[in-house]
Amino acid sequence: MANANSPKSSTPLGQGVPPRVRFCPSPTGNPHVGLVRTALFNWAFARHNEGTLVFRIEDTDAARDSEESYNQLLDSMRWLGFDWDEGPEIGGPHAPYRQSQRMDIYKDVAQKLQDAGHAYHCYCSTEELDARRDAARAAGKPSGYDGHCRDLTDEQKAAYVAEGRTPIVRFRMPDEAITFDDLVRGEITYLPENVPDYGIVRANGAPLYTLVNPVDDALMEITHVLRGEDLLSSTPRQIALYKALTELGIAKETPAFGHLPYVMGEGNKKLSKRDPESSLNLYRERGFLPEGLLNYLSLLGWSLSADRDIFSIDEMVAAFDVTDVNPNPARFDLKKCEAINADHIRLLDVKDFTERCAPWLRAPFAPWAPEDFDEAKWQAIAPYAQSRMKVLSEITDNVDFLFLPEPAVDEASWTKAMKEGSDALLRTAREKLDAADWSSPESLKEAVLAAGEEHGLKLGKAQAPVRVAVTGRTVGLPLFESLQILGKEKTLARIDAALAKL
Repeated sequence: MANANSPKSSTPLGQGVPPRVRFCPSPTGNPHVGLVRTALFNWAFARHNEGTLVFRIEDTDAARDSEESYNQLLDSMRWLGFDWDEGPEIGGPHAPYRQSQRMDIYKDVAQKLQDAGHAYHCYCSTEELDARRDAARAAGKPSGYDGHCRDLTDEQKAAYVAEGRTPIVRFRMPDEAITFDDLVRGEITYLPENVPDYGIVRANGAPLYTLVNPVDDALMEITHVLRGEDLLSSTPRQIALYKALTELGIAKETPAFGHLPYVMGEGNKKLSKRDPESSLNLYRERGFLPEGLLNYLSLLGWSLSADRDIFSIDEMVAAFDVTDVNPNPARFDLKKCEAINADHIRLLDVKDFTERCAPWLRAPFAPWAPEDFDEAKWQAIAPYAQSRMKVLSEITDNVDFLFLPEPAVDEASWTKAMKEGSDALLRTAREKLDAADWSSPESLKEAVLAAGEEHGLKLGKAQAPVRVAVTGRTVGLPLFESLQILGKEKTLARIDAALAKL
């Protein structure tokens, strides 16, 4: 491959024709955040240009695909807020949109390619291919397929058949360089020796990705293919196949290609499905907001502006241009992802925030009995919790002191806060809190401050034993607002329990 490093062209929209893009995942395992980033860029591109997003399921691998994963994909798209214009549950003019239901189409196209001389039977065994590749490497030559079966005579084919060999179908690559203008990377050229003939149908008759993906794109009239950098090496093959499909009247034209940068994990390695932080389900379970996660994923290769990281999905759509995508690998930073999500949590109105927290206030996440949950206390504490959370799942530990009969004491926090003299401080604090005005958090603060002054302690040191006695933890929501919402009776009872323990 040679790259001329030419400037990237502006997005070609086919002389005013709205673009048609596709998102075509395989239903294998949990959705991957890199896959979500690809979906996001395709969706934003379609919406920005008032085009069409085709959602297609590539489920031709029966050994790996599952109906459970298929349903997860649809559920994930809905949770993320991605709508599609054609595809599962919607239909469209190019249905069906599951490749497993399109096998007759691929069989027909494969035969037409053979009849026109664009493809041929290859009878080489795996052992023969490996031996010839090893010999090519030893000689310092390209080790791709060497065209052994390109021009077999009828007699040679018959001899292979007589041996019991079952051929695959290979596409015949042109003996010329292939150049295309990548929307992200500029002009790229592949030399013919680096792109040998390739398989499009297995020996058992099953079509390969190398055939079905371009055929579906052609029949569904896809104008722009935005996909991961890992598929870049297959692009010259697809361009050659498109030319053949156009000659056969199956394709109208070759789409524009844009290859999105890798999403990197730890150690400068591509983030893989095996990496725990790659699973979309992990972020849903932890309580990331879709808008927070998408905001962060959009920054993996693109930005709204140099000095602004926080923006809405609508703002992204309004500004998105695929030619602005940076081709360099983008590192996934979980801490930054959490920080951006925290910003989006703070942007919610309180009512929306309380509704989104609901799953973590019920079983199986909530450690309290359903009858102990107090809606009024929850509504009162919610604004204070909202300003301090990175993910919604943190709400459970932040407010459990309100609904548990006794605080869930963190023993490390107890040891840290309950130092020598804490019992005397707590007795003084109890007396002053008992006499305080409980209609005002400021009054409760003054009570604990006064208790601390009697023992030579500043507020920070004085409130630590009180916080642990009442909430069970050394850190949490604003203490005096928390005490007021919990109520005088329970607060004093918990201080008494702590004194008894001391």
